[in-house]
Amino acid sequence: MARAATPAIAALVAANVPHEVLSYHHDPRNDAFGDEAVAALAAAGVEVSAEQVFKTLVITLPSGLAVAVLPVPYKLSLKAAAAALGAPRAEMADRAAAERSTGYVIGGISPLGQRKALPTVVDDSVYAWDRVLCSAGKRGLQVAVAPADLVRLTNAVTGDVLAA
Repeated sequence: MARAATPAIAALVAANVPHEVLSYHHDPRNDAFGDEAVAALAAAGVEVSAEQVFKTLVITLPSGLAVAVLPVPYKLSLKAAAAALGAPRAEMADRAAAERSTGYVIGGISPLGQRKALPTVVDDSVYAWDRVLCSAGKRGLQVAVAPADLVRLTNAVTGDVLAA
């Protein structure tokens, strides 16, 4: 049996979750990773809305690191994410801490298959779709999964975490 390309894909395979891996060329000069994924997939003929592609952000709570997963076009409300995770406040995590904890590099952080399972909140707009895309654990690689599978495999809570 072939080894999965990333820990995120390995987690999906191990859980026997139906998924589709979609790849695109990542331009190393581009650091707008979510926007790049949406544009590249559309250019490749993948029918996907930008709101259907979810980004993974690592945040810091008073108790430690956590993860927020939300649609690419939107900004995260740190206050709402903290509240959803039962914390008084949150801030964006330090890049090195996020990479060290998850085992992934910025732009390729997947909510799935992280080195250390972190408390996770997924924006509740996830349920508007039959399938959503998120990083498969490497820049240039996305995975399409059913929203319920994403929430279940990340042990996430859901809530409105979008900035107004």
